[in-house]
Order: sequence, then C-alpha cells, then structure tokens
Amino acid sequence: MISLEQVRRFAEQAGADITAKFKHETLQITKMDCADCASSIEHIVGRLQGVIFVSVNYAAEKIRIEYDVTSILHDEIVRLIHAMGYRIEEEKKEEGWFERHWELLLAICSGIFLGTGFIGEAWLSLPRTVAVMLYVLAYLTGGYDAARHGIHAALKLRFDIDVLMVVAAVGAAVLGDWPEGALLLFLFSLGHALEHYAMDRARKAISSLGQVTPKIARRRRDDSETEVPIEDIERGDIVVVRNGERIPVDGRVKNGNSAVDESPITGESIPVEKTAGNDVFAGSLNGDGSLEVEVTRLARDTTLARVTQMVEEAQTQKSPTQRFTEKFESVFVPVILVGVMGVIVIPSISGWLTWSDSFLRAMTILVAASPCALAIATPAAILAGIAQAARNGVLIKGGVHLEMLGRLKAMAFDKTGTITRGEPEITDILPYSVTSRDELLRTAAAVESRSSHPLAQAVVRFALQTGLDLPDAEDVKSIVGQGVEAILNGQRIQIGNLDLFAYEAGSSLPRDLVEQVMQLQKAGKTTMVVLQESRPLGVIALADRPREQAKQTLERLGNMGLKQLIMLTGDN
Repeated sequence: MISLEQVRRFAEQAGADITAKFKHETLQITKMDCADCASSIEHIVGRLQGVIFVSVNYAAEKIRIEYDVTSILHDEIVRLIHAMGYRIEEEKKEEGWFERHWELLLAICSGIFLGTGFIGEAWLSLPRTVAVMLYVLAYLTGGYDAARHGIHAALKLRFDIDVLMVVAAVGAAVLGDWPEGALLLFLFSLGHALEHYAMDRARKAISSLGQVTPKIARRRRDDSETEVPIEDIERGDIVVVRNGERIPVDGRVKNGNSAVDESPITGESIPVEKTAGNDVFAGSLNGDGSLEVEVTRLARDTTLARVTQMVEEAQTQKSPTQRFTEKFESVFVPVILVGVMGVIVIPSISGWLTWSDSFLRAMTILVAASPCALAIATPAAILAGIAQAARNGVLIKGGVHLEMLGRLKAMAFDKTGTITRGEPEITDILPYSVTSRDELLRTAAAVESRSSHPLAQAVVRFALQTGLDLPDAEDVKSIVGQGVEAILNGQRIQIGNLDLFAYEAGSSLPRDLVEQVMQLQKAGKTTMVVLQESRPLGVIALADRPREQAKQTLERLGNMGLKQLIMLTGDN
C-alpha cells in the first residue's frame, strides 16, 4: 500500500519524536558514602513526576536515569540531587587524601573519644561531666555522616537504617547510656568508612581498564601524519600504528601485516595475525609490523569502552542476600519506629505506666532493636570477598556474581595461558625421506627467525638451544592463517599447515606425510609442514605445556562440588 521509502521516512520521524520526548542519561554522582545513599536517591528521585526509571550505582558513582522531558527537565533533577547533599559532576575530579578518607578519620576520632571517655571514667576517676563531653564528641564525629543522610531521607519520608541508628543513639543518651550510644555510632561509622574505602579501590580497578587505551593517535591525512587526541578521531580516518605500539581505536586494517596481542580484550595470550580486512581492537598491542587502520568506532564506542561500561553497570546488580536485607530494612525500620511510639503512648494513656517509665522502656527497645549488625554484615562480607579477590588478580563485578560462585556446577576455562603456559614448545621433529633432523630444524628456524609469532619463536629458540647456526632467509612473506614462505640459499621454502599446500598449484603432499600430520593433530598438537621447492623436508609438531598448578587446581574445584569442567580452545 505504501512504498519502502515512505516506511523508512515514517520510522525516522517516529524515532526522532521519541528521542525528542524521552531522555536517557548516565551522570557522574559524588558525595555518596554508603550503599544506603544510592537507595535513598533511587527512592526519592524515582517518585518525581516524569521519571520513568532511575538506577544509582554506588560502586561506579553513576546514576542512570530515563525521563519524559515534557514533564521534568534535567536541571530540576540535578537541583533535587544537590538539595539532598550529593553532587552531579560533569567530570570526575581528582580528590585529595583528606577528601577521600574524611569518613575514616571521623570514625577513628569517634573511637578515640569513646575509648578515652570510657577508660577515663571506669579506671582513671575522670569526672562524669568530662566523660559525657567526650561521649558527645564521639556522637558528633561518629554520627555526623548517618545524621546527614538520615535527615535528608526522613524529610522525603524515607526511613532507612541511618535514621534508626541516629534515633537509637539519641535514645541511649536520653537513658543516660552514653557509652552504648557512642559505641553504636562508632561501629556504624567505621563500617561505612571501610565500605567506602573498599569501593574506592574497586572503582580504581574498574577505571584502570580504560587506561589500557592510548590517549593519542597518529592520524594520516593528505600524505601527512599528525598526532591528535583519540576524542578527535572520526569514523573513516586512517590511523597509523607502528610496531610495538598499542592500537588506539577500533577499526579495520587497510594496509600492513602484523601479529597483534589481543589479550587485554579477548584474554587470548597467543598473538593473532592481522592483515588487510581484519578487525582490530583499541587497547591491543601491535607486534613487529606496521598497520594502517581505518577507524570504525569512535573512542567512546570502542569494545574496551563498552566492556568498562558493562562492568560498571553490572555492579548495580545486587546479590539475593543484599536484596533481602534491603527489603527487610524497608519494612523493619518503620515497624520499629511505630512500635516505639506505641510503647511510649499506649501504656501511658492506659495508666499502666507513667510517661517517664514508658519513654525509658521505649528507648531501651529502640537501642536493642538497632540493626547495626544487619546494616553492616552483608555489605561488609561481600566487599571483603570482592577486595580479597581483587588482591589476587580477580575482578568480580558485584555481589550477585560473588554469591553465584558458591552455587556453580560447571566452569569453563580458556586453554591458552590459563590451563597452559601460553608458550608453545617443540614436541616432535620428524624428517621425511633422506632429510636429516638438523637440516629440517635449521631450515625451519632460519625462515621463522624473521617472524614474531609465538610458534615461530618456539622453533627458533629450540634450534639455538640445540646449537645450530642459522643462515639468513630472504624475501620472507607471511600468509595469514596458513604459514610463511621465503628464499633460503636460492631455494623457495614453504612452512605452514595443510591448508597452505592444499591451495598451492601443483603441490600435492605425500599421503604418508599427511597421515602423520593428522595423527599429530589428533594428539592435540600444532603442526608445521616444511617444503623445499616441491620436496617435503618433514614435519615439526608443537604443543602448549600445561601450567604446573593446573592439575591441582582442577582437582580442588572438582572436590568443591563442580560437576563439569570445560576447556575452550581453538587449537587441535
């Protein structure tokens, strides 16, 4: 009924209309010092008219928000967040030592005031008035952070653990139990400070992902090269990457050949041969060759940038235990506050107790019901687990993933560099016909000495260890994915897998040699067939040795209840 062009036009118009009405933003938010802060912001901002979705990532200090611009504007949301005591920053500013650790300093001061007052009063005959003054200082330093957030949340009719902690401490003071109230606030503030410290380390681990990518790229335009910030690189630009440099952009190779170490992106420790038409990733390390790369993605859209973004977003996923405790807290706090008011009012009105006795009993219940352990235990345990893993080189994206580890029944491992060393070694040297073992090895090593590929380096290393002198090869050409060829002593030498010779005109390998290669491959080995002109010299087989710890680790995982251990590999 309508043309394809009309459909395209209608779709574009609809997309433009939707984009104009609904806005999706990810903003940097600072001044949060506990996970409860993130929950409060989500709760309060989420109630604004026009806000469709809001998610606050305490670990990454990000707020993701979707809203209808016809109902609410960006500036209104920012003003509300600022009014709550938090800040929206255009760029994350580098903080000084005091700014990063002020909560920990306040918690330590609270502990010092509490300890001095308690010890002085109990054993050093410190006057009660002086001890109470020290307790008050412990209250002010230990309770400042909780009071700041709790009051903001209470004014917006959200009652969280911070509110209950402050009210419980005040109740203890009213009862005259100053040390108990000060201890409550000290433990709570120390828990928050340590949580913030642990998350700060986690943020640094995440931000370090993006530091792998160079900040400057060498752009070629009109036969001239200029160094420019990667933010200024556009799609279609040609970027020159010299040998040994990190690739600054995602793109496609236009000219050049090189082996590229993609382990920062894919985890594959063996460099991958790249030639014209192959894709490359920002952050990967170029080998010996020079590459000209056509940019296919802007700096903010590279694979590494998206990996970093996904890691940050994954941290918003809370573990089942965290979700349960948060849900429990949301019910528990209001119930306790209502119950305490009931204990004050009902016995007094009924004549069972005096107002004074009712109030004292209510404050006792409040102090006893203060869920300090509940508030601290779950986040502290999860953060301790994540921090311990990070110290051992494992980055866990959040609490939900940490808890999932305890319920795994299967685990998959990349082979190269994980189960194995990632360093191939020669296992078999099999001369063919009248060729000697040394002749086969010397010929292969001489040609491969011009290559930086790990398989080639393994051959050269073994030949040098054997004490062989290597002649110079000329006109070396790499055939990506198949092998290499060169001129040695005036003769054409070809080294590669069976694919190299399958497509070579007039080159048919002897059947017994092909069967020998197939048997080696079935044994899990990588093979190199060496030809001199059209005469087969023999086969060299290589394998990646298992790491010393691999067997013990896999056995321990099996004993821990993992039913299935899986190996992922592209090798034979």
